[in-house]
Amino acid sequence: MGLASGRAQLFSKHGVAMLVLGILLAAAACGGSDDDTNDEAAPSPGRSASGTPPEWPAPQDPAERVQAAGLEMETREALQTHRHTHLDVFFNGSPVTVPAGLGIDISDPGVQHAEDADGHPGYGGITQCDNPCISPLHTHDESGVLHTEASSDDLRTLGQLFVEWDVRLDASCVGEYCTPDTDVAVYVDGDRFDGNPADIPLTDQTEIAIVIGSPPDSIPADPGF
Repeated sequence: MGLASGRAQLFSKHGVAMLVLGILLAAAACGGSDDDTNDEAAPSPGRSASGTPPEWPAPQDPAERVQAAGLEMETREALQTHRHTHLDVFFNGSPVTVPAGLGIDISDPGVQHAEDADGHPGYGGITQCDNPCISPLHTHDESGVLHTEASSDDLRTLGQLFVEWDVRLDASCVGEYCTPDTDVAVYVDGDRFDGNPADIPLTDQTEIAIVIGSPPDSIPADPGF
């Protein structure tokens, strides 16, 4: 199992004991290994976006954001369906943090907290909350791993994750960056996606990369799990 995979599974029901014993989250690279890239075609140059990489923190109203996404909070993590999708966001080639705790009410005492060796937060190990505290679509840490942990087999979408994040995502814009003023490109498993990125299904073992402005040297093509 790779580091990214281990971190993705830390807060599964099998990882609760590790958290209680104080074992820290394993560090994981958001883009996987250096080999997990699309080497067949370099990304188009793109125009540099103005400004500095955005900081889009997890919202302070997770329950409202989950409801706005058309999803329903649960009192515990449901694992009848368990999918992992990896999301990279780049701004002029630099990574943008996908925050920990999207879709999770981290203030609930039923949500356990941990930090990795670099001090990055993680949330999970939820066996029972007094009140609904976790969406079937969420992030446990800052690795870029999007977790679908649900009692139903419905496919969630990237748009629902961005609603939970409270960041605009549609055919023209990512956050405050919109075409044609800023180049925006989206890739799925290393291939350019030309539709509305909000409609991308969060299938298992899928890599999604969003590029704002000029691209990185290579586009991730594998989630690295």
